[in-house]
Amino acid sequence: MFQQITIVGNLGRDPELRYTPTGQAVTTMSVATNRQYTTSNGEQVKETTWFRITVWGKQAETVNQYLRRGSKVLVTGRLNPDPATGGPRIWTRQDGTPGASFEVTAQTVRFLSSRAEDAAAQNAAPGMGEETPPGEDDIPF
Repeated sequence: MFQQITIVGNLGRDPELRYTPTGQAVTTMSVATNRQYTTSNGEQVKETTWFRITVWGKQAETVNQYLRRGSKVLVTGRLNPDPATGGPRIWTRQDGTPGASFEVTAQTVRFLSSRAEDAAAQNAAPGMGEETPPGEDDIPF
């Protein structure tokens, strides 16, 4: 059996690099994908979906070194379902509202922005929708 997900989007914040006790590099990052469409009654809808991406090994160090908030990336990898539900991980935020997280383990991360575009995106206002990526404090695992 085989399963693969491909995501093209923008980083919601700078990647975070850590090392496991065995010295393995692991980087986590949030990627937003945007979709716009018009409903049957003519209403414009903007939809943003957030993905939590985990990158391992040498690629994790490279991602952390070169990518910043706003960078455009193409990620291919494996979707990690919640073992309890088989879907996205669902939790309750501190303010009582429900949250969901789509978790992806990256196989490849391709940089789609130039360095100049990354610098401009970092200085500009966030254009990835009204939402912000879920913070580490909001996720109970």
